[in-house]
Amino acid sequence: MFKRPALALAAGAALLLLTAPAVTAAPYQAAELEETVTVDPTGHISADGTVTLSGTYRCTDSTGAAFISSSVSTTKASATHGTSTLIQGIGGTVAVCDGVTHRWENTSRPSPAIGPGKVSVEATVAELRFEGILPLPRIHADERHEVTLTKD
Repeated sequence: MFKRPALALAAGAALLLLTAPAVTAAPYQAAELEETVTVDPTGHISADGTVTLSGTYRCTDSTGAAFISSSVSTTKASATHGTSTLIQGIGGTVAVCDGVTHRWENTSRPSPAIGPGKVSVEATVAELRFEGILPLPRIHADERHEVTLTKD
């Protein structure tokens, strides 16, 4: 009976999670571990155009499903349209928020394809926490770095 509104709500929350602006993690007591996410300085592009990004993360106090998402931003200049920035998501990985540092790796084949060279990468550790019936994103850590994509 209420399946469509619930699905739309969940889809909207997921979209909000992917487009949420960068915010800092909630403050913790000094005794607790700092939540972090890092991005390796080099990413890889396979022969079929699949991009692989990686790094490390550490998070704590997760009560909902937690994920590491990543995206690549490329800027292109055009004589007719000026400068444009294209942001493409590169996969997502389930996070374990146990206070231990873990490795993450996200992979996807973006369209349009991305070539080798320097790109801006954003990695975010976030979880969906339910506030009543509404799943809301909580950002644990967010980081942006310039990464060099290399062909495998």
